[in-house]
Amino acid sequence: MEYANPDALVSTDWLALHLNTPDIRIVDATSFLPTEDRDGRTEYEEHHIPGAVYFDINDIADSDLPLPHMLPPPEKFTSKVGKLGLGDDHRIVVYDANGGYNAACRAWWMFRVFGRSDIAVLDGGLPKWVAENRPLEDTKPTPQECHFTVRMDQTLVREVRQLLNNIQSGREQVVDARSQERFRGTAGEPRPCHKLGHIPGSLNLPFPRLMSPDDHFTMRPANEIADAIDDAGIDPEKPVVCTCGSGVTAAVIAFSMFLLGYKSVAVYDGSWAEWGDNPDTPIET
Repeated sequence: MEYANPDALVSTDWLALHLNTPDIRIVDATSFLPTEDRDGRTEYEEHHIPGAVYFDINDIADSDLPLPHMLPPPEKFTSKVGKLGLGDDHRIVVYDANGGYNAACRAWWMFRVFGRSDIAVLDGGLPKWVAENRPLEDTKPTPQECHFTVRMDQTLVREVRQLLNNIQSGREQVVDARSQERFRGTAGEPRPCHKLGHIPGSLNLPFPRLMSPDDHFTMRPANEIADAIDDAGIDPEKPVVCTCGSGVTAAVIAFSMFLLGYKSVAVYDGSWAEWGDNPDTPIET
């Protein structure tokens, strides 16, 4: 079994060969949980893949909302990424230093929401790049501002009211990327919330099952991803909404399903940061 969309995932070998290709733009989207004593921007400034710009999911976000890194308004997205030198004529390769948390998939999903299809994730990210002794730099590039045309695709996004309606309709499968313990409400969340558990009727597919921890969290082969999806009880013929703690690792599931050619996969942007802190939303444990 092969990936249906293999161009969405590039290897470190491929990127090493294309570092100086004029239309390739490299993006570091490293971001850490509040419980981790690490900062993505600081680590980017210490070292990054040559030519990479830093894509801060907490800055390229809707600052008017109290929730973490929610999708920004289109005009903010186009302004921010344009200043990073990411334009309409570029192929974008995004990576992170997270080693499994995979914030790169969140950035990949954001670009797709705003209309960019020519975007790929670096398999294994910075940990694999470093392990292979490939070049790094600590100087920040000075990109020339570019025009980025937004073509919003709302089919890739779900909001809380849609998830509430779906509890009754059951039209879409809700797939939760969190650990079994967090899904069942037996473990706490990395962000303060009033409730533990999961959205009623949702299925659990912990996102690390889609990656190979023994190989720098590279994506598993297509057949193994398909098996993990099947083991979680997911029907490949029905639409899917992915959720997690705050809309980051949900994008790992969305990305994996895109690799396999799934046509109808969205991400619940607010995820448990919104659902678990809302007194009016029902839960299961």
